[in-house]
This record gives sequence, C-alpha cells and structure tokens, in this order.
Amino acid sequence: MQLQNSTAIITGGASGLGEATVRLFACQGAKAVILDLNEIAGRALESEFPNQLKFLKTDVTSESEVQNALDIALQTFGSINILVNCAGIAPARKIVGKVDGIYGPHAFDLFEKTIRINLIGTFNVMRLAAFAMEKNDPNEEGERGVIINTASVAAYDGQMGQVAYAASKGGIVSMTLPVARDLAKSGIRVMAIAPGLFETPLLMGLPEDARISLGQQVPFPSRLGKPSEYALLAKSIVENPMLNGEVIRLDGAIRMAPR
Repeated sequence: MQLQNSTAIITGGASGLGEATVRLFACQGAKAVILDLNEIAGRALESEFPNQLKFLKTDVTSESEVQNALDIALQTFGSINILVNCAGIAPARKIVGKVDGIYGPHAFDLFEKTIRINLIGTFNVMRLAAFAMEKNDPNEEGERGVIINTASVAAYDGQMGQVAYAASKGGIVSMTLPVARDLAKSGIRVMAIAPGLFETPLLMGLPEDARISLGQQVPFPSRLGKPSEYALLAKSIVENPMLNGEVIRLDGAIRMAPR
C-alpha cells in the first residue's frame, strides 16, 4: 500500500512517536486524522498541514468517541486505509513498594488504567477501524488496510516497576498474530512495533546526563532512538505487503536489565 492519497488514523498523534508518524505520512502525501487528548498540540500540528490533517480530541477507551472520530474521518477524507496506534501511558510502580513514603501493594486502579488505555484502547480503535477498512476496494495486492500497533521491548524484558506497562504491551504482542489471521480474508495486514529506548516526552523529561546514560546502554547505535526512526519503520510496513502478523523490535539490539 502506498502512502500517497491514503488516509491514516494515528492515535497519540499529537506528540512523540505518533507525531513523527503524522509528519512523515503527511510529507509522503497521505492524509491523517490525529486522535489525541492534547488539544493544544493536536491543533498546532493540524495547522501545519491544513489540507491533509484533521485533529479530533478523542479518548481511545471510549467506543462512542472513537466511532465518532472514524465517522468524521470517513466524511472528511472518504476512506480509512491505515491505522497506527501510538496512544499510551507508562507509569512506574513496583507490585509491592513505597509510594510517597508509604509501603504497600501496587494500586489496583493504576494497573487497571494502564491496561485500559494501552491494551483495551488499542483493541477498541483497531476493531472499529478494521470494520471500516473492510468496506474499502482492494488494491492490486488485494489489500484493504494496514494496522500497526505499538508494543514495547518491555513486553519481553520488562524492568522493575514496569509490571502494568509490560502487561499491557505484552497483550499487544499477543494480539498481533490472531488479529492478522482474523483479518487475512479481508486483506487487512496487522503488525506491531516494539520500540526500545526512544526520545519520547517521558524520557525527554529526564536530565540530560540520565538520557545520555540510557542511550549508552544501547549496543548500536549507542543513543536513544528518534521518533522519526519509528515513523520510517511504520512507512516501510505500510509499503511492504509481505509484512503481516509479526512484531518488530526497534531497539538497537538492547536487552533491558532488571533495573
């Protein structure tokens, strides 16, 4: 599938990995609908590509809000060809440990919130977008759509304090193959990217020496990944019809230590 003249739904598209993907896709001639809660950043990005981008403030865990956003996308651009799910949170909390000086178990509501946004939110947008994609006319390869979800290396080697995050991303990894099999008859490919240490808003909030130290843990290149490199892989997945049902680690060969 080519990006030129395609329409992509990109969740978490107002910052980080999602924003980089929006920018690259737009520069390649695609139209994109940004689903995010950050209205200021989303509107600012939309204004840079006024004829190609549309921002819609959307909670990915809400069935009605996502369906409404997809309906607007179809009314605005005529079809939905690509979905890139980047929306997510990454709280740090041990299953038993200190929080604000108080020792106790991991907060149940925080675990539930992480699963709801990262895993259930991904599933929610994916199922509704896939239903819309099934109505597309197939291209010369028989494709009707491409779905790319964002997992994490934490799904494989989650660190201390990442139990909720790792569980949510592990669920995304596990969904990839069965959903690809479910949608094969419809000509919709499903992939996942598992980034390592990237220059996302979460890590960029750390002191510079801490970011450098983290980057040095990466075998090669020994630095944090750039969101543009995530976007490049998303572009390659869209354009390569044989990529389906797989999770690609994008991590510079890092294997995370326990802490």
